[in-house]
Amino acid sequence: MKISDDCVVSIHYTLTDTQGQTLDSSEGRDPLSYLHGRGGLIPGLERELDGRAKGDQFDAVIQPEDAYGHPHPDLIQDVPLEALAQIDNLRVGMQLQSQGQDGQVQVLVVDAISDEAATLNANHALAGEVLHFAVSVEEVREATEEELQHGHAH
Repeated sequence: MKISDDCVVSIHYTLTDTQGQTLDSSEGRDPLSYLHGRGGLIPGLERELDGRAKGDQFDAVIQPEDAYGHPHPDLIQDVPLEALAQIDNLRVGMQLQSQGQDGQVQVLVVDAISDEAATLNANHALAGEVLHFAVSVEEVREATEEELQHGHAH
C-alpha cells in the first residue's frame, strides 16, 4: 500500500540540523504514527512521504518555509522584569508559557536578560532552520473509521 491521504503511517526518523547534530530521533522508541494528509507532520516531510511504501528508506532536506517557517520579529518582545517578578530563577533559555490573544497556550523562550527587561521569543525553536531527516517507513495501513473521525492515528 502506498502512502496517501487518510492512511495511518508509522515511521522511524532521525532529525539533524545542517551541522549534523541530532535534534530528535525515534531511535529506541516506538515508531511515530500519524494520519497522513491531516497536518500531523510538517508539510515538507509529509510531501516527501507521499507515494512511498512500507520498507522505503530515504533522506529529506526540508526548507524552513515547509517546516516551522522563518522567525517573525513581532514574536520577540522585551518584557519589564517587574512583570516577571513571580518567576523564580529567571534565566536565559528558560521556557515560559503564556496565553495568546487567541486563547491558545504559547511557549516563550527567554533569549536575553538585561537590568530592566527580559527578551521573550515566541518563535518555534526550529523556525528558520533547514531540517535533515533520515526516514524509514515501518507501516502503512488504512485508517479506521474512528481514526478518521478523530483526525489522528490511534
